[in-house]
Amino acid sequence: MRLTVLGTGAWGTALALSLSGFHSVTLWGRDPIQVQALRLDRENRRYLPGHALPPSLQLSSHLPSALQDADLALLVVPVAALEEILSALAVLRPYLPFLWACKGVEQGTRRLPHQIVRAHPALQGPHGVLSGPSFATEIAAGLPAALTLASADEAFAQSTARLLHHPHLRLYSSTDLVGVEIAGALKNVMAIASGLSDGLGLGLNARAALITRGLAEITRLGMVLGGHRTTFMGLTGLGDLILTCTTALSRNYQVGQGLAQGLPLGPLLTSLGHVAEGVPTAPAALQLAQEHGVEMPITATVQKVLSGALNVQDAVLQLLARDPRAE
Repeated sequence: MRLTVLGTGAWGTALALSLSGFHSVTLWGRDPIQVQALRLDRENRRYLPGHALPPSLQLSSHLPSALQDADLALLVVPVAALEEILSALAVLRPYLPFLWACKGVEQGTRRLPHQIVRAHPALQGPHGVLSGPSFATEIAAGLPAALTLASADEAFAQSTARLLHHPHLRLYSSTDLVGVEIAGALKNVMAIASGLSDGLGLGLNARAALITRGLAEITRLGMVLGGHRTTFMGLTGLGDLILTCTTALSRNYQVGQGLAQGLPLGPLLTSLGHVAEGVPTAPAALQLAQEHGVEMPITATVQKVLSGALNVQDAVLQLLARDPRAE
């Protein structure tokens, strides 16, 4: 199968690497200078250093050419860039099947990725989301992982999962787009909370409590929006939440740790060099929760810290001071 991966960040590069041993893969980036550097170095030194790009992996900065012969496109860009990519896809290949692999909620509109897709009626190809517990560097290294491919078109989800499945990457199919997207977006907010807790040295007990109660928040909002409870106990829910909340490989966890150390948010995000989706997702998710009458105290506290309305120490005290209640 001919695949085109749109996005030369860490995750896009890792997916292209992982799939290039089993399919014909083209990796597209919008910046010609960066793509030329990838050609010369055969390595993404900015976003995924230490992983050689195989000779079979094609590189392109010309979107029409990159999409021309593709059987499937993988849109691996931040949520903020999804609208632009979809608009281009609607003009160039409106019937091309595609997947998106971004996790977040669009600022301002509070749309989930599938809702952004739905706003482009010219896109007639089957489509879905690819999500789950996965760090780019491990995927690129060929370490085993399992992901979920969700689509409203069950046959497309099942057939595409079978096609992309390989010995190092196990894929499961689902029809729960809402659950998969909410879980993928909100786990980044919980990772910031976990980084705050660990950065303050509150211990493993506190982290476990945050993860558990964070899962409860995610599930409450997800089910109100139409997600299935079982999704939140699966790979894209509990699995991705545990992974993202327990290691500094997570950019969102790093944000929490940095804030706990007193670093200003702006310079902290700049130093990361990557998008930390939990930062724009927190206010959008909180607005969604308020619109639907869903209580999300951890998300609300994280948002207050990110906005500067609450310092880190007071934020922790605020969470701990909540009244006892039945679980």
